[in-house]
Amino acid sequence: MKNPLYITSHGILSRKNNTIFFVNEEGKKQLPIHAINEINCFGKVSLKSGASSLFMKEGIVVNFFNKYGFYEGSLYPKIKFNSGLVVVKQSEHYLDKNKREFIAKEFVEGIKHNTLKTLKYYSKKGKEVDLFIENIKKENIAGDISQIMSSEGRIWNNFYQSFNKILRKFHFHKREIRPPTNEINSLISFGNSLLYSTVLSELYQTYLHPSVSYLHEPSERRFSLSLDLADIFKPIIVDRTIFKLVNNNMIGKKHFSKDVGVLLNEKGKQIFISEYQKKLETTIKHPTLHKKVSYRYLIRLEGYKLIKHVLNDQKYESFKMWW
Repeated sequence: MKNPLYITSHGILSRKNNTIFFVNEEGKKQLPIHAINEINCFGKVSLKSGASSLFMKEGIVVNFFNKYGFYEGSLYPKIKFNSGLVVVKQSEHYLDKNKREFIAKEFVEGIKHNTLKTLKYYSKKGKEVDLFIENIKKENIAGDISQIMSSEGRIWNNFYQSFNKILRKFHFHKREIRPPTNEINSLISFGNSLLYSTVLSELYQTYLHPSVSYLHEPSERRFSLSLDLADIFKPIIVDRTIFKLVNNNMIGKKHFSKDVGVLLNEKGKQIFISEYQKKLETTIKHPTLHKKVSYRYLIRLEGYKLIKHVLNDQKYESFKMWW
């Protein structure tokens, strides 16, 4: 089984023959190249050309993040699973206004459902989140792309306002991104960046083109389909990880530093990544596949469902937490 590799310190990735090494001030460490499916670099990591070539050959996506934990870019290997038909149909569904709106609306329906599921879980635990549940329930997702995105924004706004009722420490006033101005914004930004890169790596395993999106506008500088799909899974992967880390005192003030904003330090990043990876590896019995699948594999399944939809094989329904 292949797993992601997370690098939080500074160093160089180099190659000797068919072996990859990570070299820094602590020494030289050999990496198990055939056991890695993606590499996420949070420190200042340089790649030697030989290492880059081997990563491309092995189909390993290398993601780079800046010191604030924001995604900056990827070394993205040549397309592994190539289907011109899928890309053409994927693009047709973007260009056709009605088809695009259907998919975008279904994405936000998934976000709405999964935020509600999360809040209802905490309501049962005695958290005072019923007002936010009712506000999200009332949200009618309809109209053109701008209206659909406005609905999405209101859902997230209500969801984030509930955090002060769920979290046992750290005050969270509002969502602020660049830079995060408090601990919770820092955790959200870091987690969202991790999930974005995970979705990108899973899309690499499908025939979908990661730049053709439906809710977010396609952009020359980012893989916007990853943003679309990541939003569906944020409440159950990123936010539940944050709630666990904070409420179980696994993350505290000592795990942050202040620069331009409030940032996770190296130890804080390692703790978050460890719990995030555990969440991705969590398995659940799938109602139609009739077998256990990981949260990470649920993301890939979302890509497969989207392919079936654009090929007119099966109408798309976004992932909605059933447990």
